[in-house]
Amino acid sequence: YASGTLQQRKPPGVPTIVVSRRWGVRPRGRRAFRTASCSFQEVMLTSERYRVQRLPFSHLSDRDVDFFEGIMPGRVITNPEELKPFNVDWLKSVRGCSKLMLKPQTTAEVSQVLRYCHERNLAVNPQGGNTGLVGGSVPVFDEIILSTVLMNRIISFDKVSGILVCQAGCILEKLNEYLEEQGFIMPLDLGAKGSCHIGGNVATNAGGLRLLRYGSLRGTVLGLEVVLADGSALDCLASLRKDNTGYDLKQLFIGSEGTLGVITAVSILCPQKPKAVNLAFLGCQSFAKVLETFTTCRAMLGEILSAYEFMDEKCMELVEKHLKLSSPVAGSPFYVLIETSGSSSTHDEEKLNNFLERVMTSGLVTDGTVATDDKKIKTLWSLRERITEALTHDGYVYKYDISLPVGKLYDLVTDTRARLGHSAKNVVGYGHLGDGNLHLNITADSYSHSLLDAIEPFVYEWTARYHGSISAEHGLGFKKKQFIQYSKPSEAVFLMQRFKAMLDPKGILNPYKMLPSGS
Repeated sequence: YASGTLQQRKPPGVPTIVVSRRWGVRPRGRRAFRTASCSFQEVMLTSERYRVQRLPFSHLSDRDVDFFEGIMPGRVITNPEELKPFNVDWLKSVRGCSKLMLKPQTTAEVSQVLRYCHERNLAVNPQGGNTGLVGGSVPVFDEIILSTVLMNRIISFDKVSGILVCQAGCILEKLNEYLEEQGFIMPLDLGAKGSCHIGGNVATNAGGLRLLRYGSLRGTVLGLEVVLADGSALDCLASLRKDNTGYDLKQLFIGSEGTLGVITAVSILCPQKPKAVNLAFLGCQSFAKVLETFTTCRAMLGEILSAYEFMDEKCMELVEKHLKLSSPVAGSPFYVLIETSGSSSTHDEEKLNNFLERVMTSGLVTDGTVATDDKKIKTLWSLRERITEALTHDGYVYKYDISLPVGKLYDLVTDTRARLGHSAKNVVGYGHLGDGNLHLNITADSYSHSLLDAIEPFVYEWTARYHGSISAEHGLGFKKKQFIQYSKPSEAVFLMQRFKAMLDPKGILNPYKMLPSGS
């Protein structure tokens, strides 16, 4: 590679890749950002679409509202217009009809609310940033929405240990900005980071873009403060990396989707901010070459590899069509996004250059570009992070979040595409290849029961056949709860039901979610 631009000295017959440190996205003119056309009124009620029967919870009364006003004056929402966006999920696919939203600021207020609701048998829907993709964050019927939006205080940060303690309503992106000023970052990164709350991330055990490097929240979360269904507060907000005293109770609530308790505060271990970050966006001619590029990548980049994402050409078409984003690499059936993070730019660039030369001369990669400054890195990342957003502009979206052996990852997309034929508008695949996590998305002009019947349980049966998981990181929520048996044995589901019955005997916390109906 030559100095200044990373241009390969290639043998005859090998395509050229030019990866410039001065790279920028080629503009396609200034276009206005298009917002989703679906209004809240157009979203069918979940109870009607899925024919759900309301459980025998109490109905909200004026006396109940007066009680909550006494606890948190001015933070009780009953106006139907104000409630609309909190009754509908981000995908505009499910809708409840809650008549009340509460905005506590403290754990004590959450405790008072749940104690009262437990006594009155009022169902409660905990809600963070409402960015969930499986219908777990909005009511099914008239459950009271308990929002953590005002629980957004950073409690402490220890620069020596890198341990952050904060309330559950802190927005992920705001936490990351705060930490970057201290020389640290959050151990997780999501496309929804500008809206999602850390409490919701923990409650759903969100994975995201940094899991390959920093691991899951089950490892980075050190402690939790949780309010149980009867209003009792469980203070396990430890700031210790090692604590081997009894059962690790926080693990019960990580990934429990608000069904066992309401997370009010989090203690989390944060890594230091990398001093050098590089991003490569590459084109591959087959999924087999995507896999081989990953194998080469792990071997050659080793400890500096922080992300390995893949997406198919259909994803790029939708991002360009609906969001007017411009990809610097075109004409490939598959694309990979590789991020390196380290402490020495010279060392990291040398390793990356050696890797790029290897994959180019071997024919694994046919085209690509590299970015090293923050602005261009964010622009490249947006091509991957905003795929979900682009899909919502393409029509109704059937979303599947699957874990599979890496070698089988894209076969599910191919088989689903062949099965559905012209009955689907688009069938696309992308995801965290480094974690074996596929995001399979199917779009149609509108919701169709017949199309859903063609997709489910086919996708789940296919996944189970190869010993995968039907939910890698999104959770089960409302939409996937009936299919848990494809990933968990009946004995495990029964034990989960016993935990639920013990911690929430009246079933008031996020009912109709996570566990099969009749649990």
